[in-house]
Amino acid sequence: MEKNNREEISFFRGPRSRWKEFVFLNKVLFQFIKGFRALHFVGPCITVFGSARYKEDHENYKNARLAGSLLAKNGFTVMTGGGPGVMEAANRGAKDVGGRSVGCNIVLPHEQHPNPYLDKWVNIRYFFVRKVLLSKYSYGFVVFPGGFGTLDELFEAVTLIQTGKVANFPIAIVGKDFYKGMQDQIQHMLLKGTIASKDVDLIFFTDSVEDAVAYVTGKSVERFGLKKEKKLKPWKWFGEK
Repeated sequence: MEKNNREEISFFRGPRSRWKEFVFLNKVLFQFIKGFRALHFVGPCITVFGSARYKEDHENYKNARLAGSLLAKNGFTVMTGGGPGVMEAANRGAKDVGGRSVGCNIVLPHEQHPNPYLDKWVNIRYFFVRKVLLSKYSYGFVVFPGGFGTLDELFEAVTLIQTGKVANFPIAIVGKDFYKGMQDQIQHMLLKGTIASKDVDLIFFTDSVEDAVAYVTGKSVERFGLKKEKKLKPWKWFGEK
């Protein structure tokens, strides 16, 4: 684990030999292929983001668990970063009602382990690969209170939608009081002309888990024409499960 971390630190120091850059590129390619193979049959997902630090007696954990249950009841696979806290709660909620639960776990120096409520998961070394996978298989995001990682994932998604690099999938944030500063900053940016008025509507803020789930699932079905279909079967000869 420490060796992998040193390799990544070395990569970000600047240009290296052409051979080392080629080796790194192949490692990244392998991570993408690994993720694609693991997640190809997970079905339409809604990804849930939030802090890994909340315990099961915390309100945000309970709300995320409820969100996971409601999303699963609506026919969506619940996808998370695969770790503890809000991620665990959402996956747990999906399992509570017999829904599908998957995780895209990040390999960290302090070893974040996949939570026990996952039907399937994949361990990814690089954050940028993980974020691509979380977006690729998602039709919407539900965001709970979190830290730097949650904000990073949220604003990457918002930026990709704003610039037209990905489809305009719905994003709902649960926790208006926690994210009040963000709402104020968005209005400030609008006032100063650094974002357009339509950009304000890219995020739906609410305190209601039910409203967040209804917004995200409703918009997903409407925008992408989702409907119930027969489940795809893996090709065993290709090593898929």
